[in-house]
Amino acid sequence: MSSTTIGILGAGRVGLNLARGLALAGHDVVVGRRDPAGPLPDQARDLGAQVRFTDQRAAAAAAGLVINATPGDTAVERLGAMADELAGKILVDVANATHHGPDGLPGDLVYQEGSLGERLQRALPATRVVKTLNTMLFVVMTAPESLTTPPTVYLSGDDQDAKDAVARLLGDLGWKSDRIEDIGDISTARATEVVMLLVTQVLRHKGLRPIAVSLSR
Repeated sequence: MSSTTIGILGAGRVGLNLARGLALAGHDVVVGRRDPAGPLPDQARDLGAQVRFTDQRAAAAAAGLVINATPGDTAVERLGAMADELAGKILVDVANATHHGPDGLPGDLVYQEGSLGERLQRALPATRVVKTLNTMLFVVMTAPESLTTPPTVYLSGDDQDAKDAVARLLGDLGWKSDRIEDIGDISTARATEVVMLLVTQVLRHKGLRPIAVSLSR
């Protein structure tokens, strides 16, 4: 994918990991924070000049492609309030809407029927939502080659051109084309969001080691 400005909503571990990977691939990145006046986390201080920080609404307005790395349980309300800024753009949703268990790891799904991806698409009808990268520990998103078994990344979305653009972006992050699985329209995000519960259980028993849910052929 040619170099472009990418907006990332969320400056937690997921958002900053993606910011670093995309900047290394040559993209300009704008990270939107809920508290842009607050101190930057330590891991944000060595990202380089290609990454800048602002508030979430400004980040959404500044980019043609925007990544949702905000907490999934509040994403619909948060992003729905930015419908004007997101209109006509691709929204890459990498979040999972879950309640958190007492150990801090994700627990049950917030949306027992449907998915976060579908709800975002309904809340943002002028935006093309693509669900991806939500079936793995965040470090694998930008380093698929770090696993001994080649991982799979899944794409869900109603707009084929948007999914093709996101697939090219995944290529910039090191994902090989034969490991990118287009599973259909945005309703298929239900499958990958449910599968994330399996990842959580493995992490709970084995610790925070890199992991992804993959297809074997």
